[in-house]
Amino acid sequence: MAKVVLNNISKIFDKNNRVVKDISLTIEDKEFMVLVGPSGCGKSTTLRMIAGLEELSGGEILIDDRLVNDVPPKDRDIAMVFQNYALYPHMTVFENMAFGLKLRKYPKTEIRERVLEAADILGLNDYLDRRPKALSGGQRQRVAVGRAIVRKPKVFLFDEPLSNLDAKLRVQMRIEISKLHQKLATTMIYVTHDQVEAMTMGDRITVMNEGLIQQVDKPLNLYNNPSNQFVAGFIGSPAMNFFEGSIKKNGVIEFHSDQMDLQLPDAVANRFVDLPSGPVTLGVRPEHILTQKPADSSTDKFKAIVEVVEPMGNEMIIYLRSHDRSFVIRNDGGWNPQINQEITLYINLEKIHLFDAATNSSLEKSIRPAA
Repeated sequence: MAKVVLNNISKIFDKNNRVVKDISLTIEDKEFMVLVGPSGCGKSTTLRMIAGLEELSGGEILIDDRLVNDVPPKDRDIAMVFQNYALYPHMTVFENMAFGLKLRKYPKTEIRERVLEAADILGLNDYLDRRPKALSGGQRQRVAVGRAIVRKPKVFLFDEPLSNLDAKLRVQMRIEISKLHQKLATTMIYVTHDQVEAMTMGDRITVMNEGLIQQVDKPLNLYNNPSNQFVAGFIGSPAMNFFEGSIKKNGVIEFHSDQMDLQLPDAVANRFVDLPSGPVTLGVRPEHILTQKPADSSTDKFKAIVEVVEPMGNEMIIYLRSHDRSFVIRNDGGWNPQINQEITLYINLEKIHLFDAATNSSLEKSIRPAA
């Protein structure tokens, strides 16, 4: 078992800088957990506290049911992969991967077996005699991962390991790390600010902001059922659009804003908790604002002006403006509007989200608070 449990952990660097605020989280055995959030949200600090590289200001951490608050990093049975590869430039790939085992005085035969096994998993067999300067960025990152694999730890910790790679290599490496998790069947905790990495790699995702956990859930449930406006805006690319307005009840339920006037069918309105009259924020994802009215869903329409068009090949990202409010839609690549063209748009009402204007919490009945 390699379950990791965080009980009300916190980190205070000084009286006015509380980076992590009494968060609790359970990472199950063999789970791939991703911590995601903007810079400064506390995700890397949380990871470093699990690793023992940062001292806790409060709470407790258990790894495999063992309290590790006062256990030094080398004795926690974890291995960490950093954003900086931190390879020794004068050593070969083999020597870099073997170095930690040599320090722990493993027998030479076991060191060789472990390094060759890790090299085979990562496709590094042909590079074992090279030094880091003769490797590409992706190969260096694989060596850093291999150095962690040879330890055979209970828990792998990844701190933004792909940030230094170009876009193509990032895609390649995130696929390789996902395959690695399947092969090793080991608990992995992965920190990133890239929500695409989080969505494609994690069994579950922990969304953090300002030192607090906002929501813990499976990727698609985060996308489809965000617990608050921050999660809704952070998860998804392009981000969800938000329109500030108000609910009015005149026999029917209506949403009014400067940009649009929508009538919500009963089936849509019944999804939300005691929908109040007054201020709310409506959220809708770019793919749910349509340029043609579908026949099989409830919609309402409004008009907007095209500002920017980004052709992506298989799709078109279109930035629009309505009453000084900019927003974005996603459309198939077969339609190419003109700049400053006024177009009619249809909102798929079945896919809208409503958030409390004061608390930013979702008004959806089925949404649970952050775990």
